[in-house]
Amino acid sequence: MAGHSKWKNIQRRKNAQDAKRGKVFMKLAREIFVAAKQGGGDPEMNPGLRMVIDKAKASNMPNDNIDRAIKKATGDLDGVNYEEFYYEGYGPGGAAVMVKVLTDNKNRTAAEVRHAFNKNDGNLGENGCVSYMFDRKGYLVIDRDMHEQDEEEVMLEAIEAGAEEMETSDETFEIYTEVDQFTSVKQALEAAGYTFETAELTMIPQTYNELDEEQAAKMLKLIDMLEDDDDVQDIYHNFEANEEVLEKLS
Repeated sequence: MAGHSKWKNIQRRKNAQDAKRGKVFMKLAREIFVAAKQGGGDPEMNPGLRMVIDKAKASNMPNDNIDRAIKKATGDLDGVNYEEFYYEGYGPGGAAVMVKVLTDNKNRTAAEVRHAFNKNDGNLGENGCVSYMFDRKGYLVIDRDMHEQDEEEVMLEAIEAGAEEMETSDETFEIYTEVDQFTSVKQALEAAGYTFETAELTMIPQTYNELDEEQAAKMLKLIDMLEDDDDVQDIYHNFEANEEVLEKLS
């Protein structure tokens, strides 16, 4: 997992930009819609929906918005149908990129995603061309400023709960789980009094592709352009750059 902190910092930058552009609630509503459509509108009986609702509340999404998305999915309100797709390709410098979308018009979304890659020295590829470079994992982030426990104590509790691995930095504890252990680990740590800055299932790259300043600048533009697309829910990549380059470009 080494190197993931640089990826995380870029993800944080992405999340901050999402919030600034006012896109978070709309994208979360789509996630809630799909989760409720697939597993039903009761979060107690639908762990996937429960997880997305927790994510929405962490982003301060109003309860009315959450309820409306569930009602649309369960037929209580008229709404469109969203389908989930992944697009795969290569960014500047050969960085592997996976794009998760929820769309009601696959042709429109495919054209827009392809345009973003082409405009930023990337190349949209076939399904499977980069997904083998990523592992699906549970990912939990605890803000160290919010908890007084030391690293050893948190690690012991995380491992006892069933976590696979933990990394630490000056700011956070980052905990990784297998997908089928994510909910039980999260619940066990919540019961122990921990709160999470991030709690999600995500795609973690197996290796990282370090880009120079010019390539990194183009890669960030690609990420920004994809994030501007309302259909794009998440972007996973194995891009990293040294701290000096990231600071210069941020």
